Amino acid sequence: MKKALLLEDFEDTRTWLACIVRAAFDEIEVYEAATLEQGRAVIASHKIDLALIDINLPDGNGVDFVKDVMKASPETYCVMATIFDDDDHIFPALRAGAQGYLLKEQSTNDFIAALQGILSGEPPLSPAIARKMMSYFAEDDSADKQTKLSERETEILTLIAKGLKRNEVADLLNLSPNTVAAHLKRIYNKLNVSTRAEATLEALRLGLVNVID
Repeated sequence: MKKALLLEDFEDTRTWLACIVRAAFDEIEVYEAATLEQGRAVIASHKIDLALIDINLPDGNGVDFVKDVMKASPETYCVMATIFDDDDHIFPALRAGAQGYLLKEQSTNDFIAALQGILSGEPPLSPAIARKMMSYFAEDDSADKQTKLSERETEILTLIAKGLKRNEVADLLNLSPNTVAAHLKRIYNKLNVSTRAEATLEALRLGLVNVID
């Protein structure tokens, strides 16, 4: 691995990922991009060996970027680095050509080890993602699956409904405020709500909380 691209719109997360990539691969050159447009420019002008790609970006979807990379630079090893752990994100990314899927809530050491496994032919998959993949292919094809909140999303929604602020939720769950914010965006999209009050009402309807504190 000589050159890596980090496609991530949060600056502090890019800094964290850059440290991880440099720890995983000696003397690797790291390029950073915050948008699809910037990422495409990097791919067009450099031979990238490894790309860590977020899904939700200001100007589009990281899955579309994977498709672009597979056409322009098929030798690039694409790994999704995201908070999304649901089937609606995992399988489209893998079908698009992503060769790995890592959750940002993994520890730094686990993230480094997963990337280093690429060199020995091990696809970088967070344990939760590997389990979902096994479960998905083991399920009865005739079963209709209803879109649900993930375990982490349910946890965050419950805390928000109980009145905790975003930073308080982040501290309690040992996550960054940006990660919590990204989870909340996904929760709001799934529940089709746009405010904290509406999300709290949905939490009540789902039985996550009994009373509003």
